[in-house]
Amino acid sequence: MDTFPHRTAAEQQWQEQRAAQRFAETERARTRTRQLQERTGVPVHDTFDQLRARAERLAALLRAPAPAPAEPDPVRRHRIYQRVIGAANQAQSVGFLYRGARAAASVARLVHVHHGRELPCGTGFLVAPDLLLTNHHVLDSPEAAEQAVAEFAAEVDADLHPRTPVRHRLDPEGFFVADRELDFALVRVRPDAEGRPPGAVFGWNPLLRTQGKVVTGEPVNIVGHPRGRLKEIAIRGGRLLQQTEDFLQYSADTEPGSSGSPVYNDQWEVVALHHSAVPRRDAHGRRLRTDGTPLRPGDPDSAAAWLGNEGTRVSSILDFLAAADLPRAQRDLLASLGPGAGLPPADGRAAPKGPQPFWARERLPRSGRSGVRGSGGPDDVHLVFVHGRGMAGKDPARLRAAWTAALNSGLLAAGLPTVPAASAWFPYYGDLLAELTADAAATESVDLAEALAPPLEEPHAVYAALLEQAALRSGMPAELAGGPTDQEGASALGLIAPLTSRLQRELSWVAARSGLDEALIALFLRDVAAYLGEEEVRTAVLDRVAEGFPQSGQVVVVGHSLGTVVAVDLLSRARPDVTVPLLVTVGSPLGLDAVHERVLLQPPRRPDRVAAWLNAWTPADAATIGCPLSPVWGPGLVEVVTANSRRRPHDVEEYLRQPRVAVPVAEALYPDGVPAPPGLAA
Repeated sequence: MDTFPHRTAAEQQWQEQRAAQRFAETERARTRTRQLQERTGVPVHDTFDQLRARAERLAALLRAPAPAPAEPDPVRRHRIYQRVIGAANQAQSVGFLYRGARAAASVARLVHVHHGRELPCGTGFLVAPDLLLTNHHVLDSPEAAEQAVAEFAAEVDADLHPRTPVRHRLDPEGFFVADRELDFALVRVRPDAEGRPPGAVFGWNPLLRTQGKVVTGEPVNIVGHPRGRLKEIAIRGGRLLQQTEDFLQYSADTEPGSSGSPVYNDQWEVVALHHSAVPRRDAHGRRLRTDGTPLRPGDPDSAAAWLGNEGTRVSSILDFLAAADLPRAQRDLLASLGPGAGLPPADGRAAPKGPQPFWARERLPRSGRSGVRGSGGPDDVHLVFVHGRGMAGKDPARLRAAWTAALNSGLLAAGLPTVPAASAWFPYYGDLLAELTADAAATESVDLAEALAPPLEEPHAVYAALLEQAALRSGMPAELAGGPTDQEGASALGLIAPLTSRLQRELSWVAARSGLDEALIALFLRDVAAYLGEEEVRTAVLDRVAEGFPQSGQVVVVGHSLGTVVAVDLLSRARPDVTVPLLVTVGSPLGLDAVHERVLLQPPRRPDRVAAWLNAWTPADAATIGCPLSPVWGPGLVEVVTANSRRRPHDVEEYLRQPRVAVPVAEALYPDGVPAPPGLAA
């Protein structure tokens, strides 16, 4: 009995259920985006770094000057990039049609041939001269691929006359790699009778690892063979709804048979592999018709109601292929994807000993993982970000993405390969710190008097000492700083006024020298004082960070602000099987006496498990007034002075974008040598 059609239907149903689950998990995010679109009238909404990467990508593709808004207000800069992307989407030249026709030529109808029977089973498209990409549920095994043919030019011409399809058999023995979770299959296509690969006639679509190919709210285009019909195209009718780690969710007109279709942006770059539509269901799980009633047996798909569609991200497929253990001959074929795919070189050299770089090894987390922990085994080199204060109420996954994007900006500026966000660990304690410190300033909505009011509990001495030392380090004359701090025997009410006056004087001095807002400096110091002065706060924070920290292996740690203090404390008590080839501290207060005198590791020194320590600071950052750290923390610590923006001197992204900070991180993650960066396909 031929079970292929039945197996395909069962696999498609399984993929549909998984896609529906992911749609349910991201409903809140899509609703938030939809509300922003309705309120602002702007369709494009995404993170600042994604918008900037997209605008810069568009500028490169359109051969226009890269947008560089001088507007200091981050909200206005965000809107400038939105307008740049919106203008590019609206002003399409006739070249859009020519490029679309060229891209569509590589799309083929897949037909299952068995015992004289022929059944269209999906769509595929060339990504190299003789490699075709489709879904796992379309071709789930080499045996299924052996029984299939790819029909190119199964379409009508300009006069709507059907063309004669050109058939190519598949060659799974030559190459076949597939994954059910990502729902993709990559298979070799046999040459024609003259020995030409199909790409020599029909072209192919390069798979690009580069960032900035699409952002939420942009149009997408799909070319395929719905229900096995001649080639059809959905142009700009759908938009990207949401991005997850491995999948893109979008609205578009698709039908069965569209599985395996390429999903393009408006520049006809492949951004995803279409794999499933998501049906609308009622509370009982029954599929619904467009009129809201349950779908009945025999109803056509046109009567069904759909929530949207989902495709596998190109970057996730490339990550899988980079990690695949393939014979030399197949690795050579994979190299035909081109330099833009960013795959390891197929030069026959033995795999280097030790950990492999993330871009050539890591697979992104699948659904069900935390979303803020990196992937990898006990022998991997892990990248861990440790954030500072003021993170209450924020999404750790988005924070991780922003930190990684900034790091990648520095790597790209140095001509090095980037690090996928899903490789990084991001232990999050923002909400916990705000709760423990009763941080009314979690959203920075607190007045200066409240920020200056010294705590009357144990941390008050730490708080006062921090501010006094910051003022002295920034050049305040000693006779203007300090004053009596012994509150014993005096009432609180009698001391608040003079102490607040002294703190205000010191704070104003620090603010004037750094250009930072007085309240923000005070809030930063208050949280540092709470962490160092309250054992309960310190223990709870360290326990929370340890929960999201690798338990073994090599770990590259990047800490910012208060996170640098947390990182040093954590490394002084981490498990013995954790080693740290590099500790990076940016925007750190570890040089202030009131800080380094209270860290767990005494006397203050580089933790034994840390092989190298890089500290980056800028004179304009009030948190780094105690820098450089070497006089206190000892020799062997490399200091880097960065030129951060005067308006954002303490911002972690300002630090991570500096090549002098990003490159050492890459060198620690790639212990066998930083690989050559992947280029862009022509």
